[in-house]
Amino acid sequence: MSRRQIHGPPASALARLTEEQRTFLQSLPKAELHAHLNGCIPLACLQELARTYVLDHDVCGPGDGDVDTDTDTDAVAIESGIEALKGGVELEKLDDFFGLFRAVYALTASPENLAIATRAVLQDFVGEALAKEEGEGEERQCSYMELRSTPRATPLMSRRKYVETVLDEVERYPEERAAYILSLNRTMGPEVASECIDIAIEMKKANRRIVAVDLCGEPLAGDMDLLEEYFRKAKQAGLGLTLHIAETEQNTPEDTMKLLSFGPDRLGHATFLNEEAKKYVLEHNIAIEICLTSNLICKTVKVLDDHHLNYHFSLNHPVAICSDDTLPFRNSLLGEYALLLAPKPYGLGMSEEDVRVIAKMSMDNRFVARRAGL
Repeated sequence: MSRRQIHGPPASALARLTEEQRTFLQSLPKAELHAHLNGCIPLACLQELARTYVLDHDVCGPGDGDVDTDTDTDAVAIESGIEALKGGVELEKLDDFFGLFRAVYALTASPENLAIATRAVLQDFVGEALAKEEGEGEERQCSYMELRSTPRATPLMSRRKYVETVLDEVERYPEERAAYILSLNRTMGPEVASECIDIAIEMKKANRRIVAVDLCGEPLAGDMDLLEEYFRKAKQAGLGLTLHIAETEQNTPEDTMKLLSFGPDRLGHATFLNEEAKKYVLEHNIAIEICLTSNLICKTVKVLDDHHLNYHFSLNHPVAICSDDTLPFRNSLLGEYALLLAPKPYGLGMSEEDVRVIAKMSMDNRFVARRAGL
């Protein structure tokens, strides 16, 4: 059904479905609401970017001197990173995930390469920009995508140029198919956070396709008191707000409640909400972005039967099934939905009607749907 290489839990789930069930999942209108740009670049695209990078850089020679070491990764390190990603990853804990992307960041450090990568991600999820709605067949993973990424300043582009480059690619699609979420990293200082939020607000005022801001990054890092004013400023400007929250058992109730005080519209993961936080989330009907394979591989959830999706769905609380980072987790949105439908222990054994309800929840909780009344 797809040329994508799917492994692990989603592959096992897909293998247990009938062709009719796969067709049902493929044809189901659904939205991808939690996908990170640099974590979803197709491997073939990265390999081509790496090949060009090797040709343009002297592997044995010195670095460029004036290039920041964060982006001037040498070609040998890039090749090593690509090979590791190609072979898949074995993560013992969530922190291991954040060391994977040194090579990816180097490969997307120019506006030209960033545009190529962004286009490849969008095509992988929502198909060709000029294709008709019915014309993508099995290649489209979803009907709509909100692609998120943190603006990076490199020697080759400013943060503003980064955002403009991503938006240029997003806006090749109609509003009902793609939008952009600007992410702030938990480790950002006030100066960078302020710059990013100012860019987001400016782009929104210019009617660019930016719909929300996000908080991401290593879940135990940073001082949320320093970032609070910037998220409130974004929300006051009419941007949506989604926050990675309670991703690990080590996240404190104080951190969780602090983030909830920002007034988020959606939550990413929300795996370890304390009882007070659960009550708040339910009372305020805050949708939760669920990433099943990500949780299983990062071992924040041991087995599907223990997943917090079951709790929230049993209460008819809004959830959205998402893929998070398809590159290291070697999953797809179709594979994530297969984990709902496949019989136990390969999936949750849900009915097609339940899966249809969950897919509709994802469409109902798009930021663009709230903005445009779609």
